[in-house]
Amino acid sequence: MVSTADFITPVVDDPHTFGRIAAANSLSDVYAMGGTPLMALNLLGYPPVGLPNWVLGKILAGGAETCKEAGCPVAGGHSVRDDEVKFGLSVTGAVHPDRILRNSTARPGDKLVLTKPLGTGALVAAVKKNRVDEAGYKALVKCMTTLNKCGIHLFDLGATAATDVTGFGLSGHALEVAKGSNVCLVIETGALPLLPEAVELCGEGFTCGGTRSNASFAGDDIRYANGMGEDMIGLLNDPQTSGGLLIAVPPERLDEMVSFLTESGALAAAIIGEAVESRPDGPWLDFKA
Repeated sequence: MVSTADFITPVVDDPHTFGRIAAANSLSDVYAMGGTPLMALNLLGYPPVGLPNWVLGKILAGGAETCKEAGCPVAGGHSVRDDEVKFGLSVTGAVHPDRILRNSTARPGDKLVLTKPLGTGALVAAVKKNRVDEAGYKALVKCMTTLNKCGIHLFDLGATAATDVTGFGLSGHALEVAKGSNVCLVIETGALPLLPEAVELCGEGFTCGGTRSNASFAGDDIRYANGMGEDMIGLLNDPQTSGGLLIAVPPERLDEMVSFLTESGALAAAIIGEAVESRPDGPWLDFKA
């Protein structure tokens, strides 16, 4: 059995869409472990006054819609009064112990694949300032509502390790994989899949507190290419809501992995780098331009 819980504050104005996003975000941890979601419980916080009941109903309906898509019944839940709306799920899933995917088992020589574009944090911040056009908003919502169901099949495709890319950004989650696996991850930033204008928006300052804390957390554990701009560095540290999966896979299984992801409807199947032997004097995470 695998179990997880996650909840977030609203990232879009539409309550139904927010419910879908929050549910997809919560289900992601189970998929990242190679598990199949079996049951979910709603976790809801809401202000005692000023918020119509129909808004709460829309949030819960959106979450239920995403859970239905995942084949995961909502068995109940709990609500509390709070100063701000918060919604998510506690999810229980199952995976055979010999098939579980961990974020600490990548091996030197493994290739790295990312299944969703980056930039949700920057675009969410920009949406609040009406900086994102309709096409960008649609791409953002599609990214955040798409389930990482591909995770169920990754073990059979040779994956040695996996993690979902969420609040710690690509930098933080990749760093967890590197340290846990005792390898250095080398990532080519030019190969990263990106949401529309993601780098430009980071350069314009559309970030959040999480971006700055993510950047300060790693310190010397991460090396950025000489001359890399603050806009790209911001994107690498950008907190992701319902981000994709970062997968380590042996090179001989890479084509099979990419073909499966492409055919299964993953938003991306980008080969973004590789794992190499760690060095005592080197970084855990090396971002190349």
